[in-house]
Amino acid sequence: METHDPADPSTPARRPARLNDLTNALDRNAAAVMVRFWSGLSPISLALAYTDWALNLAASPGSRVRLARQAWQQGWEWFDDAAQALVRQSAATLLGRHGGPMHTLATSPLAAALAEDTRFAAPAWLQWPWFGLAGATKAWEAWWQDASSVRGMQSHSREQMGFYGRQLLDAGAPSNWLWTNPEALRAAWDTGGQSLLKGLGHMLDDLADGQGIGTDPAAMPELGPGASLATTPGQVVLRNELIELIQYAPATPEVRAEPVLIIPSCIMKYYILDLSPHNSLVRWLVGRGHTVYIVSWRNPDEGDALLGMDDYVREGVLAPLDHVHCASGEPVHLMGYCLGGTFAAIAAAALGGGDATACGPNGHDQEPAGPLASLTLLAAETDFTEPGEMGVLIDEAQVRQIEEVMAARGFLTGRQMAGSFQFIRSRELIWSGHTHRWLLGEEELSSDLMLWNADVTRLPAVMHSQYLGSCYLRNDLAEGRYLFHGQPISLRDIHLPVFGVGTLKDHVAPWRSCYKMHRLVSGEVTFALTSGGHNAGIVSEPGHGGRRYRLLTTRPGQPWRSPDEWQESAPCHEGSWWTAWDEWLRAHSSGRRVPARMPPEDAALGPAPGCNVRVRYGD
Repeated sequence: METHDPADPSTPARRPARLNDLTNALDRNAAAVMVRFWSGLSPISLALAYTDWALNLAASPGSRVRLARQAWQQGWEWFDDAAQALVRQSAATLLGRHGGPMHTLATSPLAAALAEDTRFAAPAWLQWPWFGLAGATKAWEAWWQDASSVRGMQSHSREQMGFYGRQLLDAGAPSNWLWTNPEALRAAWDTGGQSLLKGLGHMLDDLADGQGIGTDPAAMPELGPGASLATTPGQVVLRNELIELIQYAPATPEVRAEPVLIIPSCIMKYYILDLSPHNSLVRWLVGRGHTVYIVSWRNPDEGDALLGMDDYVREGVLAPLDHVHCASGEPVHLMGYCLGGTFAAIAAAALGGGDATACGPNGHDQEPAGPLASLTLLAAETDFTEPGEMGVLIDEAQVRQIEEVMAARGFLTGRQMAGSFQFIRSRELIWSGHTHRWLLGEEELSSDLMLWNADVTRLPAVMHSQYLGSCYLRNDLAEGRYLFHGQPISLRDIHLPVFGVGTLKDHVAPWRSCYKMHRLVSGEVTFALTSGGHNAGIVSEPGHGGRRYRLLTTRPGQPWRSPDEWQESAPCHEGSWWTAWDEWLRAHSSGRRVPARMPPEDAALGPAPGCNVRVRYGD
């Protein structure tokens, strides 16, 4: 009787497994090719959106007639405005006057739209023929806004078609090209071509850097963490496989009894909240008499591919919370920023529902809700049904492609993640920068926020896949289906007072999405809506000009207000939301003062900013 060694790959029992391995490898290679060819986008997702749009448009003759009529009307208005601009400019030239037709076009809707667009704000764009080129761009944008939304389309397809159409129109805008940009041509004339030579040098540098996302902090160590950034004195007091926990040295003889623990997003380096001394939230809190701790995430490598969401919540939130609570003997004000806020909400829900525990001051297990005094969520989503423009890049086909790419390396690179954010805001983050650097030859003035933004981090494959699937695709956290260590948790188990912050111009976590925490938690919610975007709206130190915020508290049992109703009801305050949060922390604390807590020094752990923040990769 013939026998086969099961370990022999040539045996029949092993052949299906080998075939599966080969086909999976083939799928991964195909996904890698598609990622390079389509710049990270899924052609399947794009094809589905286009097919949805095309079929519904083909089945809607009335919509085709309406769009054709709009195109004719907007085209005629553009021609009329452009012709008027030419006639009046010619008349002004004949009469010996100088200046554009600005005063003659104020009543034109097209001219009004042009004046509000920063790309065409320079007076030169009101001259012929530049006014006609810029006006054509605005007319196309207005028409596509209607044309991309056809009755019967899936909402995701509608958002995709609108978004990708705007991306193409932004790429083709006359401000992006030398021969159609009057500012670039004037600069070249005034400098004898020197601006073009400087711009060419900038372009070659950027291309050599692989279309880098900004100034590399590694290239200027004198400006990096521990030098000019992240300089608030402190010590690393805990290190595990995922994080370092930093405790900051007190700046006052006494401190408030309840410490503050900050969980930044693992998508970013922690020092977004400890930038320069003048705009460091950490330094400001320490100066206000708080004992402040912050988590510094480790930048993962290939060996961390299997780390999941449970690991990040357990090691990145519950472990440092356990340390802070045991060291201080007091309940802790827990604050999370962006994805760190989602992690903090998961941890608070698990503690509130009894699915996680923390030690008491004596080291023994205590009541689950004991370690927390409050929860603060900065630009953090807990309901992902309306993620804004981020949602355009997230669907089943797109996530599958991302997973195939991550499976080959074990992580999502920092440049891939940063590229997604750039793509969403390409007009401001890509084309505007290229116009100033490449066409005008202007030097890019590095700021602390720009240096931080270029200091990118990776995300482990399993964690990122779980995050996209459970939060963005299925919305498990808001629906009560999210599993933490195999047990379902509910945000309704959060009975703590909650302070939430949204920012008006946030494209990563839109404030209306963050506002949905009002429907999910059981405790009192104080919500602040501040000016600025996802980063600049949070890093909003007192004294920063032009800052304002709205603030309103909603107590359990009060009637529901929609986001728009809330915005109308909430009083507006000038200045920084930091001061309002500090007052809120004081109101939700015991009011006791204790002697200042000096962080223990351990040579094996070292001083702030620690080791994790210094780890960078070239991808």
